[in-house]
Amino acid sequence: MTTASHVKLPATFANWFEEKGWQVRDYQFDMLARAAEDKDILLIAPTGAGKTLSGFLPSLLDLHEAPQDGLHTLYISPLKALTQDIHRNLLEPIAQMQLDITAETRTGDTPSHKRQRQRKKPPNLLLTTPESLMLMLSYADAPAIFGRVKRVIVDETHSLIASKRGDFLTLAMARLKHLAPAHQRIGLSATVAHPDSVAAWLGRSGQPADICHVPEAVKPQITMLKSDNRMPFGGFMARYAIDEIYQVICQARTTLVFVNTRAQSELMFQMLWEANREGLPIALYHGSLSKEQRRKTEDMMASGLLRAIVCTSALELGIDWGSVDKVIQVGAPKGVSRLLQRIGRANHRFDEPSDALLVPANRFEALECQAAIDAIAAGSLDGDKPMPGALDILPQFILNCLCSAAASPEAIYQQVLDAAPYQGTDRADFNKLWTFTANGGNALAAYDRYQRLSKKPDGTFKPADRRVIQRHRQNIGTIVEAGRLKVKRIRRGNQGKIIGEVEEYFASQLTPGDSFLFAGEVLVFDAIRDMQLHARPGKGKEPKIPSYVGGQMPLSTFLADGVRDMLAAPQRWQALPAQVQEWLDLQAAFSRIPQPGEVLVEQFPYRKAYHTLYYTFEGRKANQTLGMLLTRRMEKMGIKPLSFSVTDYGLSVCAVNSINDSQLAALFQPDILGDELEDWMLQAPMLKRSFRQVAVVSGLTEQRYHSSQKTMKQVTFSTDLIYDTLREHDPDHVLLAVARADAERELLDLRRLADLLIRFVDKAHLVSLKKVSPMAIPIVLDVRSEQVKGAGAHALLEQATLYEEAESMLDEVRAYLSGGD
Repeated sequence: MTTASHVKLPATFANWFEEKGWQVRDYQFDMLARAAEDKDILLIAPTGAGKTLSGFLPSLLDLHEAPQDGLHTLYISPLKALTQDIHRNLLEPIAQMQLDITAETRTGDTPSHKRQRQRKKPPNLLLTTPESLMLMLSYADAPAIFGRVKRVIVDETHSLIASKRGDFLTLAMARLKHLAPAHQRIGLSATVAHPDSVAAWLGRSGQPADICHVPEAVKPQITMLKSDNRMPFGGFMARYAIDEIYQVICQARTTLVFVNTRAQSELMFQMLWEANREGLPIALYHGSLSKEQRRKTEDMMASGLLRAIVCTSALELGIDWGSVDKVIQVGAPKGVSRLLQRIGRANHRFDEPSDALLVPANRFEALECQAAIDAIAAGSLDGDKPMPGALDILPQFILNCLCSAAASPEAIYQQVLDAAPYQGTDRADFNKLWTFTANGGNALAAYDRYQRLSKKPDGTFKPADRRVIQRHRQNIGTIVEAGRLKVKRIRRGNQGKIIGEVEEYFASQLTPGDSFLFAGEVLVFDAIRDMQLHARPGKGKEPKIPSYVGGQMPLSTFLADGVRDMLAAPQRWQALPAQVQEWLDLQAAFSRIPQPGEVLVEQFPYRKAYHTLYYTFEGRKANQTLGMLLTRRMEKMGIKPLSFSVTDYGLSVCAVNSINDSQLAALFQPDILGDELEDWMLQAPMLKRSFRQVAVVSGLTEQRYHSSQKTMKQVTFSTDLIYDTLREHDPDHVLLAVARADAERELLDLRRLADLLIRFVDKAHLVSLKKVSPMAIPIVLDVRSEQVKGAGAHALLEQATLYEEAESMLDEVRAYLSGGD
């Protein structure tokens, strides 16, 4: 048995480490020893500890000592930007040690001629994404390309588990195990809340990976901005702190400014640009910009030419830009692990603390920021555990395998069972999904479009024709995009260049002459031509902000509990900004502070109606669902609800009549998830929305065909028609069940809501007030939809108006507490 103490580096490698002034760490020797024993390994190490080099080191040693033609190691990353960055960093030691090793990237941005060459002559190290890997596995030459793979490295493993994309990757790795049975797996991650679960997810043949856990050398330095300016009660951006954010950028060498959505990044960049009195080079980065724009920014950042980047989650994983010495998180972090990932982008060195500033956009977010700071100081993380694999991916996987080579259902089923999330897949469910893949099922079998498989004399199956293969390859993946239009920046005539994409529904709201923010500048809409939005640089008094579906991040349960605990401990309020402390003190004096063992419910008259506030702290999705169900039951009880609004922290219901304690007890019960839920779901459009996602992932319909991209209107019309057909003629169709389960989990967050109702049954505490309470103000006045929409200037003006109204409300509370009316 090889042990870490017996591992010796070849002179070439030992000299390279010495020239760099580095020492091989004990855990890296341990990694080499485990790799020599052919063990799967999950490496959990803090940012700057050399995780990526540790993952590649066994492969570099193997190829140095025993050169091999063709593909030896696959590196799989969740982000294209991370793949490019790791490739750039990997080429350096290969060149400096003059190793005869080839390393290349293969992503959706790779030119077609390079893809063809890679299939004919694969590099030794191939850096790719889950989608590109599955595409390569669909070709007949996949056994020749992947048959000699010795190692698979999965970076940022934590970001892939508990998601359809992670399920998708495990199926790809199961296929790899079929083609290269002896390959070893290495998982890399800085933040893992459930190591044993992730190790089981990563391992082969039901055997979990070994866990190599590197302790954190230093804690990150995190502070929260305590501005002298008045912090808003609600709202989506921290305009009140923009000058202070800019000053921090001026004092740092290089800063990453993280926001939570692409729409917010456009607005934040614009505000910073207006404040940029010193003309600092500041860039914008998000996933809807063109690959040329993104590559240019990546190269400038790697060369140290930028002072700041306003960015989204597209840059939160693993990027190693040594010049970054400051991270600013604008807005609530929503999760501890996510925040720690972003903070880790600063001071990318093992023995130096990362330096971060949190800027809450409003007062509730200040509580969330402090709860996250406390959790990180305590070494606590959050994150979901892996769940059973999503069934709508299996038809795509079945077809992917058959595109490569004909096979029997039993052979494919055994490969499915090799993927950790699918180990419990019922054979009857698999058979239904196989039938759907073959001919669409009972209600759709009459249509030629769904005759996708043909049976050979030997009992194996293959795709019916080349069109089936072509449709499949053009639509591989689990990311269902809303209909998008390319944005073409016009200079003269109709000449210009593509700078990114906006979603179709946003473009449909524009009329010629409308201005909008995109790629860091104001563009004026001209026309839509050939699925392109043509716009010219210009000026606009109220530029609109493109919004994107799915931009809203959920508040993690762990962080929600942290906020509850903080509220219940007044001695901890001293860490909060002074104006937030005053806000909580007024709440305690005027009403009461929500306690961990209850759901506080406040009721007060406001604008000729009664408002009832439920402080759930369960996230926007669960609160949205609760609002739908409560208002249906209130209608039956004669309370006459008018409307409701939600935030991550609570739910506000406006009604004609007030409620009493007995009515509250009847409202806040787990049985509300029975009849009310079923009635609502059958009438609500969300099942069709969920089915639309399932239909695209399963191959029932496609987003792309040939060189054209279907509009969202076309996709929606097609899937709605199929949904109605199946509901009427094949109500037991497997995809209807999958869509229902997805809606309950993804759109409604039913598991979280059910847990809330069960934990707090008969523990809802009603407080009747004469006026709105301080804590209720941001929830009552919250007028945000799920995404940022409309004119930027108008939104800020509206926010300012609401701020004034909120201040007026708080003044009334102060007057009431001081003895006024």
